[in-house]
Amino acid sequence: MSDEPDNPFKGTPFEAMFQQFSGAAGGAPDLNAIFAQVQQLLSGSTDGKPVNWDLAKDIARKTVAANGDRSVTPTDHERVADAVRLAEHWLDQSTTLPEASTNSAAWSRAEWVENTLPVWQTVVDPVAEHVAGAMGSALPAEAQQLAGPMAGMLRQLGGSIFGAQVGQALGELAGEVVSSSDIGLPLGPVGQAVLLPDNVAKFAEGLGVTDEDVRLYLALRECAHQRLFAGAPWLRQHMFSHVADYAAGIQVDTGKIERAMADVDLQNPEAMQEALAGGLFEPEDSEQQKAALARLETALALVEGWVDDVVREATKDRMPSAVQLAETVRRRRAAGGPAEQTFATLVGLQLRPRRLRDAANLWAAVRDARGFEGRDELWSHPDLLPGATDLDDPIGFAQHSGELSDIDITDFLGESDSGQSESGPGGSAPGDSGPGESKDDEGNKDK
Repeated sequence: MSDEPDNPFKGTPFEAMFQQFSGAAGGAPDLNAIFAQVQQLLSGSTDGKPVNWDLAKDIARKTVAANGDRSVTPTDHERVADAVRLAEHWLDQSTTLPEASTNSAAWSRAEWVENTLPVWQTVVDPVAEHVAGAMGSALPAEAQQLAGPMAGMLRQLGGSIFGAQVGQALGELAGEVVSSSDIGLPLGPVGQAVLLPDNVAKFAEGLGVTDEDVRLYLALRECAHQRLFAGAPWLRQHMFSHVADYAAGIQVDTGKIERAMADVDLQNPEAMQEALAGGLFEPEDSEQQKAALARLETALALVEGWVDDVVREATKDRMPSAVQLAETVRRRRAAGGPAEQTFATLVGLQLRPRRLRDAANLWAAVRDARGFEGRDELWSHPDLLPGATDLDDPIGFAQHSGELSDIDITDFLGESDSGQSESGPGGSAPGDSGPGESKDDEGNKDK
């Protein structure tokens, strides 16, 4: 008969922790040692939240400082303000959605971290909460009873580790984004058009385009995003609801966590963090998650595709370099930067519009068929938006959506609100996956 004490955590992610702190002679575990080592991994209080955001901000700021960050100057602010004013003037002639930028700002990378953190909490907390819940439910009943105060400490530990990894990812992202709307989600304050001068300069390297053209082009995109989210006030929550739906389908591979924990020296916080950086918390792909992710990707593509079309129309007779800049933005968004990939590994969520080119073509087809007003009118209600299947047939959707111009759109919206309509004019709710397969911007098949 083995002298090894019964491990109430056997078969769970915490089995290795119990074993490591068991007595050398196979006696009872040294609970004092467990609590002491866990405390070393805790950095501040999570206040019951799934992510230690104080730690996340601190690490993000340190990452930004380590990579280099200068304070913005009055000249930076003036240049951004000038670009935003001209951009708004041009956009007045390519969209019916009114100007929404009440002011402009030039941000340093550290300011981007500070000012976007509240929105990142909205994005990350649902995912982290479900990961924590899934890990807790993996414990057998007897382990949950014996864990006692340790369970709360482990939750705090998870929040701190998650916070450290989120902070690292956001610190890296701060070195890549050029505006507050660069990833397609409304991260900045409402009504403020923002550019990051140093990242704009980095974006322009090697393009052979003047700094003024690059700054103006990116300001056009930023202001177009502002107009869209202001003109469709339901859109912000619509996007975040897809993230919440994704989080609700999370399933954690407890076996993967158990194997990783068995090889980690729990007395070494850096080794623990390295193990977690390898995607230890990355959820499995459930069918519910795949469906939610498809809806989010379609919504991102529709937003970015509309911005593409609006900016293309605004620049077509004024900025010859806009074609090159548009392609650069499109490829950059389709591929995703290193930090974006780090974030995807961390929370299993890719913020990429896989079918951006298809969406841009669809909005162009609607504009050709119905004009600016008809194109922009589709953002008045989510039920009017094209779905994933409509991206396969933009001409067909444009012709079908034109039929709405012959009816009173308020009647349509009234029917939708009363529950009589659950799908858009293309026959599918925004982001619904349709039969068959399509291709993303890199030519890959999307089942």
